[in-house]
Amino acid sequence: MRALIAYLSYSGNTEEIAEIIADKLVADGMEVEMHSIGIDPPIDPSRYDYFFFGTFTWDVGSTPDEMKDFVLEVGYKPDNVAVFGSGDTQFGGDDLFCRAVDRLAKFYNSKWEGLKIEQSPRGSQEALVEQWVEGVLHDVKSLA
Repeated sequence: MRALIAYLSYSGNTEEIAEIIADKLVADGMEVEMHSIGIDPPIDPSRYDYFFFGTFTWDVGSTPDEMKDFVLEVGYKPDNVAVFGSGDTQFGGDDLFCRAVDRLAKFYNSKWEGLKIEQSPRGSQEALVEQWVEGVLHDVKSLA
């Protein structure tokens, strides 16, 4: 199975999450391709079985424009999209925390709850990322 991990990261936090996800997927035997949104060339979504889309939340709960452009670039709503991201509760509190993750998960009708990480995944939050990936992989295996 092939997975695409496409992420948008300015601070490096979302990229760190993407790297942890990639490590877990590769360890489970999945073929993984990383895609830095806004930097790497356009993708061919037909090449992938699973999609992991990562973003940060911007400007009081908004989805960044680059992420919106990427959604348009994909051109359709593929099945099997899992959404992750980083946020910061000091900007808008719990109500706006990782709101872009919620919006993307809803837009793609994701089978999985979006993964929301406060700033960096380092430390105890790394385990949250790993647990989330294990849950997605469990579902993937039961659907296969």
